[in-house]
Amino acid sequence: MKTPKTVGVIGAGTMGRGIVQWLAQAGHAVLCFDAMEGAAQKGVAYVNDMMARAVEKGRMTAAAAAEVAACMRACPNIEALEACDLVIEAIVEDLAAKRAMFAMLEAVLRPDAILASNTSSLTVADIAAACRHPERVAGLHFFNPVPLMKVVEIIAAVRTSPAVVEQLRALVAATGHRAVVAQDQPGFLVNHAGRGLYTEGLRIVEDHVATVEEVDTLLREAAGFRMGPFELLDLTGLDVSGKVMESIYAQFHQEPRFRPSALVPPRIAAGLLGRKTDEGWYRYRDGQKIVSAPRAVPVPEAGLAVWIDEEAADRAALSAIVGAAGATLAADPSDDCLLVVQPWGHDVSSVCAARGLDPLRCVGVDPLPGLDRHRTLMLSAVTAPRWRDAACAMLATDGVAVTVIGDSPGFVVQRVLAVIVNIAANIAQRRIASVQDLEDAVRLGLGYPFGPLGWGDRLGANRILEILHKLQAATGDPRYRPSPWLARRAALGLSLLAPEAERHAA
Repeated sequence: MKTPKTVGVIGAGTMGRGIVQWLAQAGHAVLCFDAMEGAAQKGVAYVNDMMARAVEKGRMTAAAAAEVAACMRACPNIEALEACDLVIEAIVEDLAAKRAMFAMLEAVLRPDAILASNTSSLTVADIAAACRHPERVAGLHFFNPVPLMKVVEIIAAVRTSPAVVEQLRALVAATGHRAVVAQDQPGFLVNHAGRGLYTEGLRIVEDHVATVEEVDTLLREAAGFRMGPFELLDLTGLDVSGKVMESIYAQFHQEPRFRPSALVPPRIAAGLLGRKTDEGWYRYRDGQKIVSAPRAVPVPEAGLAVWIDEEAADRAALSAIVGAAGATLAADPSDDCLLVVQPWGHDVSSVCAARGLDPLRCVGVDPLPGLDRHRTLMLSAVTAPRWRDAACAMLATDGVAVTVIGDSPGFVVQRVLAVIVNIAANIAQRRIASVQDLEDAVRLGLGYPFGPLGWGDRLGANRILEILHKLQAATGDPRYRPSPWLARRAALGLSLLAPEAERHAA
């Protein structure tokens, strides 16, 4: 299979110059063009500066930096790209502009040269529709910063030749990045799979279950995400992320799973875009997030008695916490005691109603991901302050942090993880990508600690299904309807990583 050796990059902005660096470091001859006068030269100079800094810090030899420099050249016009085997377009995210650029490229390049777009939100087939040879057009979606983000999405449009996909796969693999192949569907693979973290985080704040900071803290400290959804929105810019949310929702014909939040447009209108405006969901000073002072832990209540639900997943661990706090275990929930439950998918109020428990004295403790990292304390709709404070003080006795949230089916972590797994299962159901490409793309492109289907296996497909069913029953919202892929595997006791059966012999 032929691997392109001379590659053109159109656009010398952040993404374009990152692609130039990535290709040059892999030893390809790279020609950079930008319609803005002097921009291509500045892009190449920027990469050379990055190499010089790497030499100063001992991360690269001067000889290696010189080799990279020798691979790059700024071009004065688009005609200079004539000899390219591949041209990667990284210009403004505008369909008309991209179509016009590809029309110019077709007039310059030889018939077997490949055209690739770094689009993140446009359909590749739309870009290729105006081309004379749409079979040689594909998407090649990178993530910022390109040299460090070790995954590249190859998007096969309806008319893209399989040979083109294989050439691009070989090119990406030779650089040490992971090539994942996705259908030409809204959000492709990474942005599609990432919808759950954003949309469910926003929904939780809409429901006043938890604050922005509490949601981020729980998903970081309890679930193991590198950043919470609101920290990520501030990093990428709410104007950019807001458009992606609206675009994916519209392109999927108002699919409820991707419904945007009404919280976003007013913040964009107010200019609260994130780090780049020094204020988004958080305020920033000198580029650093300003965080709230930690809440004071209440004083433990003397003589506290605690009843723990016999069905609690962590009953033994909770009993040990009760003992360490100097409290005693109560045998009967009708006694004057704190009531502790650990529901999956339910809220505390519905548990109280179903079990005849006093909602004034009842709290929930999330069994996910366990009690040794960060604890979530959920109140019923009417939990009294005395019992709230008693529960918080008891759970914090051994120094583990506690976050107190309002009543919600599925707490915070359960809700978000169930939605993430469900969206990934639907991607697998539709064969937008292979299971392994999906898992690797999410880990490398989004930085999740596990791939979404692997995460579902760790929690258990039946448990995820239970949370989704209860969320849908409690809210009536079709956004929580389970994917058939998930439901079938849960029913059969199969791993979510098991691929779909092949219908025909090879």
